[in-house]
Order: sequence, then structure tokens, then C-alpha cells
Amino acid sequence: MKQYLGNKNAIVLFLAPALLLYSVIVFYPIIQTFYRSFFEWDGLSEASFVGLDNFVKLWGDPLLSTSLKNGFLFALVLVVFQIGLGTFLALICADVTVKGRKLLRTAYFIPVVLSVTVVCQLWLAMYDPDNGLINKIFHAFGLSYSQNWLNLPESSIFAIAFVNAWQYMGFQFALLYAGVKSIPEHYQEAALIDGAGKWRAHWYITLPLMRETFKFCFVICITAGIGAFVQMLIMTNGGPGTTNYTITFMIIRNAFGANQYGYACAISVLLVLISLIVTIIINKVFDERREEAR
Repeated sequence: MKQYLGNKNAIVLFLAPALLLYSVIVFYPIIQTFYRSFFEWDGLSEASFVGLDNFVKLWGDPLLSTSLKNGFLFALVLVVFQIGLGTFLALICADVTVKGRKLLRTAYFIPVVLSVTVVCQLWLAMYDPDNGLINKIFHAFGLSYSQNWLNLPESSIFAIAFVNAWQYMGFQFALLYAGVKSIPEHYQEAALIDGAGKWRAHWYITLPLMRETFKFCFVICITAGIGAFVQMLIMTNGGPGTTNYTITFMIIRNAFGANQYGYACAISVLLVLISLIVTIIINKVFDERREEAR
């Protein structure tokens, strides 16, 4: 193994295709986006340099605060549902005494393989204010409570975020379940012998040892929430009005609706910077917790 790792030519040969592909697909578009953000450009005619005007315009855009707020609310719902509930279900399915856990593992992952459009249409029918399943459940219990879930500015973002959280919870569950199973069983057994209960052992042993898994899951959830788009487009088209806009929605509308590609690139730069900052903060927080644990 050492002689292979010491062969620098072989390392370069094997890494070069992946690095080239990554550069073409990811790195080069980011550079181009950053460059185009300093221009006023409609995508067809010659671009004109405007300096920081696009960023100044973005700073004064009233949709920016709405989009940022919606993005972080969306991310909050994903974190609570996908990581919170996903962790609880992963701990249950990892318990060999639970019957039917193989069936549960499969059931949790089924929504992930469904089309986003199919899932959104399913929940549109469930959210229907007149004949939707959710309101019918309240009526079945004799409650007169009824909501037009997708047309209320105060709650529509949570209703849409829940659809995303429900569909992709199985993906997070798979990561968390793998994290639980990667922990040696003798740690848990030692805690049980010392008198700790099952859930107490999970709290003090299993969860702290899953720090790296949680770090990855948090990055995925929060960045996915900040950049959410598809569910808004299909279910409400950003409405009512512009109450469900996110940063990605702003990018698409300005690029392909208003043909303001330079301005859309400036918004894209902001999205990349926010995602990068969030990732750095999450890594720093989890690394500090690891140092404290030592």
C-alpha cells in the first residue's frame, strides 16, 4: 500500500479525471457567476459592466428579507423533522428487539424515490380547504377547525416545508441509521451493565459519538432549506403574492422571467456565500463540541 501511495504520478493520474470533472461542472460555473454578477446582461446582447450596482440593488430589494426569512424557516422545519424525528426513528430501528424494523426502514425511504411533482400533487390534495384529508380529519373528530393551508401568509411556508421534510426524511434517516449502526455495540452494553437505561445510554453515548453524522446532516438540511425552490413553484408559485419566495426563487424569476442575468448572478453569489458561511459555522460548532468532550 505504501508503494502505491508514494507514487505521485499514479495519484495524479487517478485524481485528474475527477478534479477535471469537478472543475468543469462546479468550480468554473461559480467563477463565471461571480464574474457575470458585475455586469448588466440579458443573456443575448453584449454585457455592460456596472460594478457593484447589482449588489446594491439586491441590498435594497424588499424580496431579499422575505426570501432569507423563508429560507431559514424552511431549514428549521427540515432540521426539526428530518434530523429530530429521523434520529428517534433511527434509534428505534437499530434496536434488535423492535419487531418489523426491516419493514419500517423500507417504508421510511419510499417517499424519497417518488417524483417531487407526484408528492406535491399528493399534498395539494391533502391541503385542499374543502375536501382535503387534513381538514376532514379535524371534522371527523367533531372539530370545526379548518384552514386554507397554502393561502395563509403566516403558515403557508411551514406547510410547504413539511412536504419537503416528509419526502426526504428517509434520506436523512438512512444517514442517521448508518451512524447509529457504526457505533460499536460494546459501548451500549457496558452502559447497560452499569445500570444506565436504554435511552439514557443513547443520550450520553450514542448521540455524542454520532457528531460527524449530525454535522453532515445539518449542512444538508440548512443549505437545502435556504435554497428551496421546487415545492414553492409547484404548490403556490411563490404565493400568496411573494410571501413564499426564497433566494433560489428570486434567481429563477430574475434570470428566466425578467432576463436580468447579471442581477440573478449577484443573487446566486449571495446564495453561495450564505451556504459557505453556514457550512463553516456548523463545522466550527461541532469541532468545538468535540474538543470540549475531550
